[in-house]
This record gives sequence, structure tokens and C-alpha cells, in this order.
Amino acid sequence: MIKAKDIYKSYGNLNVLKGVSLSIESGEIVSIVGASGAGKSTLLHIIGTLDQPDSGKLEIAGKNINSMNDRKLSAFRNKNIGFVFQFHHLLPEFTALENICIPAFIAGVSKKEAELRAKKLLNLLGLESRMEHKPAALSGGEQQRVAVARALINQPAVVLADEPSGNLDSTNAKELHQLFFQLREEFKQTFVIVTHNEELAEMADRRLVMKDGIIDLS
Repeated sequence: MIKAKDIYKSYGNLNVLKGVSLSIESGEIVSIVGASGAGKSTLLHIIGTLDQPDSGKLEIAGKNINSMNDRKLSAFRNKNIGFVFQFHHLLPEFTALENICIPAFIAGVSKKEAELRAKKLLNLLGLESRMEHKPAALSGGEQQRVAVARALINQPAVVLADEPSGNLDSTNAKELHQLFFQLREEFKQTFVIVTHNEELAEMADRRLVMKDGIIDLS
């Protein structure tokens, strides 16, 4: 599902990624751990096509990402990749249902179809009674589950999560971790999760350790 080869990335004089190569199978859940500044989030942003590498090759779902222009890349990202961040980034003026539907609207899905998909996800995540609530009326755990539903609305092949439980208490964090595995069973998606949470990291099918801009194989 994901193939990265010799990915390099610098910001000015700071070399963040120094030749990262990895291969992730379809339906696999992979955690990426390492100290702050090791390059985990930068790698995730490049895999998610939110940032471009200075050099190296990236393939997702058999597509050569390097060859796409900005317009094609944006359309590919919207359809194929879902993102869950530490901070949920929900729009405060919209309800849970409306927040979840936004990526579907961007993809050209009809209002009826988008709302149908969103309601199914809300039911799956135990949020059916909260769909008309705005973010301020939701708990932290509920907000993050709405963000997960938003990441899933376009039925992406790949879900990328950057410290997804970093802002949650231990009970909500545990529920979110278990949710990722339920979603994999339900939708057969590939998950790549950057985390400092050792419990979540150990639950994954594979745990990759980043150190000084490379994946530590020792």
C-alpha cells in the first residue's frame, strides 16, 4: 500500500530525514515511535502528501506520487488518505454531522450521500445522539471520534494519525486505540500512527523506531 525509498528532507540547514525507506502492506497497522525531533511527523506529512521530500520515491496504492502535479495530488489525497491529528481541528460553527461531511463535499459527493455516510460512521462510533451538537458541546473523546469519522468519510485506503491520543485522558486514549483496530476489521484500511504512547505502539502489527532522521533497524 505504501512504498517509500530514500526519502530525504531538510529545512534550511536542518537535515530532518536522511534516507528513509519503508514498505507497508495493505491492511497493516504500523506505529512509528522515537524521540521528539527524530523526524516522525515530517515522515508522516510526506507519506500523506502534505509535504514534498527533497529527494526519494513515494508510492501509495500503486500510484507514483512524485509524478503528480498539485491539482492531481490534492484530489488523490482527498480520496485516498484520511488524517487524524492530536488536535481535532473541528470547525466550531458546524455540527458534528456537518464537520464530518466537509471532505465528502470537497470530493463532490452529494449532500444526501455524504450525510448517509456520516450518519453510518456516527452510529459505528457511538455518536448517533451527538450528531447535531457543535464541538463545544462535545467531550474531548467525542471530538476526537468526530475527527476520526471525518478522516473516514471518503473511504480512504490509508489513515494517518499523528499523536491521535496525545490530548486525551487514559480512558479515552484506550478507547481510541481499540477503535483503530475495530476500523481495520470493518474497512480493511492501512493505518500509520505516530505516537509517544507505548501501549498503542505495542498494539500495532509492527513498531518502527525513528532515530536521527532514519528508521533504526538495530
